[in-house]
Amino acid sequence: MTAGRRFTSLAALAAAALFLASWAALHTVWYDDGEIVDTPVYERYGNAVEDGGVPYRDFRPEYPPGALPAFVLPALVSDDADGFRDAFEWLMLACGLAGVGLAAVVLAGIGATRAHVAGALALAGGFPLLLGSVVLTRFDLFPAALVLGALAAFVHGRDRLGSGVLGAAVAVKLYPAVLLPVVLGWVWRRRGRREALACLGVAAGVLAAIVLPFLALAPEGLARSVGHQLSRPLQLESLGSALYLAAHHLVGLDVEMRSGHGSQNLHATGTGVAALLLTLLQLAALAWIWTRRPGSPAELVRWSAAALVAFVALGKVLSPQFPIWLAAVVPLVAGLRGLRASLLLATALVLTQAWFPSRYWDLARELDPVPSGLVLARDLVLVALLVVLVKDDRGAAPRST
Repeated sequence: MTAGRRFTSLAALAAAALFLASWAALHTVWYDDGEIVDTPVYERYGNAVEDGGVPYRDFRPEYPPGALPAFVLPALVSDDADGFRDAFEWLMLACGLAGVGLAAVVLAGIGATRAHVAGALALAGGFPLLLGSVVLTRFDLFPAALVLGALAAFVHGRDRLGSGVLGAAVAVKLYPAVLLPVVLGWVWRRRGRREALACLGVAAGVLAAIVLPFLALAPEGLARSVGHQLSRPLQLESLGSALYLAAHHLVGLDVEMRSGHGSQNLHATGTGVAALLLTLLQLAALAWIWTRRPGSPAELVRWSAAALVAFVALGKVLSPQFPIWLAAVVPLVAGLRGLRASLLLATALVLTQAWFPSRYWDLARELDPVPSGLVLARDLVLVALLVVLVKDDRGAAPRST
């Protein structure tokens, strides 16, 4: 039985309460031990803007222009590092709560059952406890909320609105761009080529409106920022690196960690080729997913989730906050497939917390076998999650009430 509006609203309120409780719990017990934070970097960017600096010209953020509000707003209301972090956390809390509400709107749009609504929103509200304190100190809840807003618009037939929100999400962090071919295929199938092109124009227009002023003021700095992200080497936590580390521990392959591009990366014979092959595999998987044209709102959510998982699981960079992107969308996938996907996602979140931040420096500095094994297990679970999402499973039954 499809969940009614009243049930979905009550479930969303319960999930929001769970998210608040999870957020509070992240400041207690072991969660706040040995944190590895990015907020000092964000504070530096925000203070530079507050002092009159022009991004990409006077200082060089490593993130797209749309991310700047996440740094500037906390800087405007704080006077010190502690004040900045408090303001930043409040902003991310607001984004997380907005994400819970928008997830409920998506579930209503796909006609989710009561069981699906309850399970998906429980995971949406409680995932911070599974992933850990990294949720507090990264701005990824901001683009994740925008992605959910875009999906909410699309599943309710507001295609141009969804396209505009998706364009804004790409301006905040580049990863939502992998959803654009999926949603354009959805619009094309339902409304034809002309409307799909119109939606593409809306997305491009919003993205341009955010990016072009900075491109005009500091073209070289903005280009360098984007190039910096695209040219990153094989990061320590990626699938490719995890396989190298397994070979290191099993057969003595010579590897070493080298810092650069804002992360710790793995260096060994052939890692450059491995990074290239992994990227080609990622692009091939995405290209195949993009050829699927969703025929229903539920299928749109499924293939959107698949595109995000392919981008994360098969990328040459896989930072510990990337699962936040998946936690926003994967629980919304319907049916037995969605239940399996959610269980795998929860496993991946727990495995991430098992080594980050508590064992991260053991991994980075010592290449310790315990965190190495946990990283490999997490990455393989993400690959399994991708398989579940893309596998043809015609016999999968929907979740029942």
